[in-house]
Amino acid sequence: MRHQVRPSDEELWASIAAGDESAFGRLFDRYSRPVYNHAFRLTGSWSTAEDVTQATFLVAWRRRRDARLVDGSALPWLLVVATNEVRSEWRSARRWLALLRRLPAERHIGGDLADEVAARLDDERRMAEALSVVRHLSPAEREAVALCLWSGVSYPDAAAVLGISEVAVRSRVSRARSRLARLLPEEIQEGTR
Repeated sequence: MRHQVRPSDEELWASIAAGDESAFGRLFDRYSRPVYNHAFRLTGSWSTAEDVTQATFLVAWRRRRDARLVDGSALPWLLVVATNEVRSEWRSARRWLALLRRLPAERHIGGDLADEVAARLDDERRMAEALSVVRHLSPAEREAVALCLWSGVSYPDAAAVLGISEVAVRSRVSRARSRLARLLPEEIQEGTR
């Protein structure tokens, strides 16, 4: 049994920049879940998070020669691309939501699928409640919360991707935590940790 060495992001990205689709597939396998979770935390919608994840990796492929790895990791750059895709999604959300509101009500679904749908709707409801409070933060604080608290990007990596100092990132996160502690009801705080 041979032990395979997992290629670094830098090695993968060098192959990707040269057009290697299989290397891009490995990068997708490595980071699609963190990008998806990040998108969900920003949007509060599982379906929108799926769309944002797809768009993020499409942009990553198109801009594969322009990517900025941070300390050898592609994740911070991918998360910023995802954040920008969420912003694009918000710009078109009003028309999309208006169309959804005109659709007829869904029929009752029985069995396990109904439980899954109910769980997703509950997740979306709780995330929408949290987002309604998070939207009271400044855009800079929201970005720091999304990267550092929700998606686990380190302060130095977030600083590098955002083009600001690590102290500025820490300050934004600290201010956001203080404001959120005052604004978020306790039950929402527990559900979004």
